[in-house]
Amino acid sequence: MKAVLYVCHGSRMIKACQEAAAFVERCKANINIPIQEISFIELAEPDIAKGINICVSQGATSIAVIPVLLLAAGHVKHDIPEEIAKAKQHYPHIEMAIGKPFGVHEKMVQILSERIAEQSVSLDDEAMVLLVGRGSSDPDIKKNLQEIAYLLQKKMQLSHVEICFLAAATPTLDEGLHRAFHSEYKKIFVVPYLLFTGVLIKKLEKKLKSLSASDKQFILCNYLGYHPLLQDVLYERVNELISREYKQS
Repeated sequence: MKAVLYVCHGSRMIKACQEAAAFVERCKANINIPIQEISFIELAEPDIAKGINICVSQGATSIAVIPVLLLAAGHVKHDIPEEIAKAKQHYPHIEMAIGKPFGVHEKMVQILSERIAEQSVSLDDEAMVLLVGRGSSDPDIKKNLQEIAYLLQKKMQLSHVEICFLAAATPTLDEGLHRAFHSEYKKIFVVPYLLFTGVLIKKLEKKLKSLSASDKQFILCNYLGYHPLLQDVLYERVNELISREYKQS
């Protein structure tokens, strides 16, 4: 019997975990797999090992592990595979495969464009966008966010788009804000490339408040959230993994 285990990031903030769980529940209704469970990488329960146990206890013979994560960094490349390797030692008869995160996708760019447009501030030659990622030491994260920034600029015909990161990568948030502050642009749309609310959003809000007295207009857009278009991308990730495993079996 097939199962899907959705792996979310996890957060100390209850609201963030509730948002993730609600999103997964909405997605489950349109995915025709008999067993579907949620787990978290850190800071929330059930963890991945428990999530696998729950799937197996319901009769799963194969488990499609789907990262409900934005980009492929350490969690996707190391943490999740390590947990799956441990689980395979306990359940050698269970097939387990890991899918892709949301990644660079046109629908992710569409969500960003909506987050900018909903601010009802005109996008003219005096406007730029600062796209703020979570950050990682993995170089692919910077490469992927730069690609997303390029696609966003092209889609919305923006004058200028820059990227920065909240942690573990450069340019840092401070560097990104400094460059925007000293740029020729008067309106800076600050767009958090984050799935959920949390400590990092609070940090970003605090930074922008310190710049509020300047002659620049800093417009903080909403974080991505669990937008309906994310469901479409998740369906793709589930279906491509199931299809791949079917072809290999």
